[in-house]
Amino acid sequence: MTQKSKRLVVIGGGAAGFFCAVNAARLQPGLEVIILEKTSKVLSKVKVSGGGRCNVTHACFSISEMIRRYPRGQHFLKKTFHHFFTTDTIDWFKERGVALKKEADGRMFPVTDSSQTVIDCLLREVNRYGVEIRMMSEVKSMKYEEAAGAFRLVLSGDRELSADFVCVACGGYPKTAMFDWLLQLGHTIEEPVPSLFTFNMPGNAVTQLMGVAVPDAQVKIAGSKLVEQGPVLITHWGMSGPAILRLSAWGARELATQHYRFTAIVNWLPGYNEQRLRDKLQQLRFETAAQKTGNKSPFGLPQRLWLHLLEQSGINPDTRWADLPAKEQNKLVKNCCAQEFAVNGKTTFKEEFVTAGGVKLSEIDANTMQSKLHPGLFFAGEIADVDGVTGGFNFQHAWTSGFIAAKAIQATMQDAS
Repeated sequence: MTQKSKRLVVIGGGAAGFFCAVNAARLQPGLEVIILEKTSKVLSKVKVSGGGRCNVTHACFSISEMIRRYPRGQHFLKKTFHHFFTTDTIDWFKERGVALKKEADGRMFPVTDSSQTVIDCLLREVNRYGVEIRMMSEVKSMKYEEAAGAFRLVLSGDRELSADFVCVACGGYPKTAMFDWLLQLGHTIEEPVPSLFTFNMPGNAVTQLMGVAVPDAQVKIAGSKLVEQGPVLITHWGMSGPAILRLSAWGARELATQHYRFTAIVNWLPGYNEQRLRDKLQQLRFETAAQKTGNKSPFGLPQRLWLHLLEQSGINPDTRWADLPAKEQNKLVKNCCAQEFAVNGKTTFKEEFVTAGGVKLSEIDANTMQSKLHPGLFFAGEIADVDGVTGGFNFQHAWTSGFIAAKAIQATMQDAS
């Protein structure tokens, strides 16, 4: 093969695959680049991310701070982020007409508030550099043929394709068996388990409060060290919101072993422990003696939640603070600071599901994203055993790993010429 006929096949038409493909084609003119997508749609996660706005990255500019948002892959990312970081992502999109804005919680979105802006940008790059996209092209098997010095891919419909370079960017798989074509190459797979999910609480009275959002609550998993604090949203099936999603990410493996049956302990008033709250209620009994307990939450909790906590504590909302019996007051303290909820099952968070697990990181070179077992084979995105919490962190890993793979392919070709 002449240098001009070298071919890169990218498996997966998502964020990481596109980023690898367009950057490789741009950095190495003459390289033939083909994206294989097993479905009829490309960039589907980009489309739905952030409620259709696309949470491109996070406004965090310290690598040591950034890696703390990834339950798996921190040591690996400490290396990759030195090659392409959040600042590079912001600049890359800005240079192509997509300005990003920062929101109060650090998430970054296109100023248009539309994920289509990001999709259009990537598709323009595909067209500009002549990247070919083949839909409905699922890879069934892949092997390296020494004689030909190339990879041989067998696709659905018994189609075949050869490649000098392959970048696997097909996202995470829910079952180990789906990795068979990579296991056949000798790679090790860390067992996939769901991450970023909400908690199901079937039959619990709290589900009657669906739609109530608490800006700051602390949630613990009983019998573990797992604890998170932040916004909690009550849903018709249980609980969601950033604090719950972060817990699900950090506890992905532990909660899977429990078959998603565990007890969540919620402190609705994280500024208080039980003793401090007891003291505060004593104070309220004197200062607001004649007022009814159900009039208004003295702690700024949503009114529907406050009335629910009173009900769960056996307190009539017409009871005056001065007349609050000690037994019910103690129940209220417990329910405010350590209310227990039986969790039985999980629900995928919108469309933004993430899988913990994938190709073992010790088998991937963090500086090139190249397989340590097969030169010419690269990995990008969620296929590797890296996953972050919500907030643009998984997309940043996708951009970073895709870019590094593209640069490494360019370097390999230049070294060979």
